[in-house]
Amino acid sequence: MKNPVASDKESISAGKALYTKHCKSCHGTKGLGDGTKAAQLKTKCGDFSTADFQLQSDGSIFYKTSEGRDDMPSFKKKIPDQDDIWAVVNYMRTVKK
Repeated sequence: MKNPVASDKESISAGKALYTKHCKSCHGTKGLGDGTKAAQLKTKCGDFSTADFQLQSDGSIFYKTSEGRDDMPSFKKKIPDQDDIWAVVNYMRTVKK
């Protein structure tokens, strides 16, 4: 899937706000997989700054965020507007160590 949402200041800002609300508790403030709930999970939280993560396609990240896997819940009901999930993907692309 191709990301239909331009990775611009507006979408990254919107994505960051959604990330802070829905993702930060597990993935951490900076997306390094070190959130306050991360230690309670059976599976390791993703670190968005790694090359392995950044090499994934936007469509792959969108799918994993929408559908969830293992300890990670599906976000298609919590974030029902697909463009909003794409904005989160845009924000995840900005994560650096």
